[in-house]
Amino acid sequence: MKQRESFSSRLGFLLISAGCAIGLGNVWRFPYITGQYGGAAFVVVYLLFLVIMGLPVMVMEFSVGRGSQKSMAGSFQALEPKGSRWHWYSWFGLAGNYLLMMFYTSVSGWLILYCIKMAKGDFHGLDTAGVSQEFGNMLSQPGIMTVFMVLVVVGSMLVVSRGLQNGVEKINKAMMLCLLAVMVILAIRSLTLEGGMEGLAFYLMPNFHNLMYDSQGNFILWEAIYAAMGQAFFTLSLGIGALAIFGSYIGKEHTLPGEALRVGILDTCVAFTAGLIIFPACSAFDVAADSGANLIFITLPNVFNVMSGGRLWGALFFVFMSFAALSTVIAVFENIVCFYMDKWGWSRKKAVLVNTVLILVLSMPCVLGFNLWSAFQPLGAGTSIMDLEDFLVSDNILPLGSLVYLLFCVSRKGWGWDNFLAEANTGSGLRFPRNVRFYVTYLLPIIMLIIFVMGYWNRFFA
Repeated sequence: MKQRESFSSRLGFLLISAGCAIGLGNVWRFPYITGQYGGAAFVVVYLLFLVIMGLPVMVMEFSVGRGSQKSMAGSFQALEPKGSRWHWYSWFGLAGNYLLMMFYTSVSGWLILYCIKMAKGDFHGLDTAGVSQEFGNMLSQPGIMTVFMVLVVVGSMLVVSRGLQNGVEKINKAMMLCLLAVMVILAIRSLTLEGGMEGLAFYLMPNFHNLMYDSQGNFILWEAIYAAMGQAFFTLSLGIGALAIFGSYIGKEHTLPGEALRVGILDTCVAFTAGLIIFPACSAFDVAADSGANLIFITLPNVFNVMSGGRLWGALFFVFMSFAALSTVIAVFENIVCFYMDKWGWSRKKAVLVNTVLILVLSMPCVLGFNLWSAFQPLGAGTSIMDLEDFLVSDNILPLGSLVYLLFCVSRKGWGWDNFLAEANTGSGLRFPRNVRFYVTYLLPIIMLIIFVMGYWNRFFA
């Protein structure tokens, strides 16, 4: 039997796991909602939920991977009691990986193209309306959008084809270290802008009034708490086996709660540093910090456009964003490829070739959804095919998949609490506390179901 691949270093595992978790949500959502709901006051609430919600599920996903030494294709079957059907979820999890990549590859292509546009000076002299028009014109061209999506898919699959150590680990480690270095440089530049300190104060000074009331005086504390719960949960890319696969590649020298904590800290530091870049810059040039795609593709190019040396800083920013997106793409591609290798015994080369073609085809609806197929608005007026794909992943597969991992680890009809605890606490380091069993067995599932229901409420009824 062929020996399973493993990481060459613990640093590689931590950086790749963090790279999988670090994505666009760290930059275009965390800073905005932090500022909206009271700055440092919101961060405290977010960190609380990260510890009591996100990290336990991350430990469980890592444990299933390490305990089975398999990808999602075989991890449940290796650990579940005979005759049970937990392994059925593996197909839904695989679908979640594909759905995520169906739009993430396109957005990654946008970021790479923006690197080029920023370096060339394409935004020079444009105001916000001009940048918005440039962005819209870009999306309206199916040819150029297809080219950059193909570059992302083929380039990332080439990395995966080189194997775990020589491809995925080596490239992701380099990208993550460069990402962290570029973020520090950009944060220092933003903090030294004249007028930037006002934005920093808005971002970091606790404002409990904003945590409890909006600008019209409406009570929004529960809304803020839900936002903190959602960010803490979704920021870690839980529930689709993308972290379990990396758990299957590591040894048993260190306990998994300690490893999960380090990944969570790194993920949070990136999100926090993004705010140090965005808020001082927006404050210095009197630009309102937006959220979502508008923040990345319209607001910030406008800021860099009026900043001294803006072409350089803007290009660096989109290099950082491209690395954040590509690290996630490569990590998820590795999960998909290993599913085929574990399930059907395919070679890595065959799995890469088949999935390259498959993902190229599956990514086309998102590309065409902004131009040739723009009339198709599946979730109502103003929505796109990408919105539908994002909804299926973020509001359905991620929360329900995480619930499956949780229940599998605590249920007597699944892997079971004692087996999970033994695996999680094997090695040296921080241990998963045995006395939280009641919480993770009964209360945490309820919290996760609330997040799931609220996702539908906010999407269709709010």
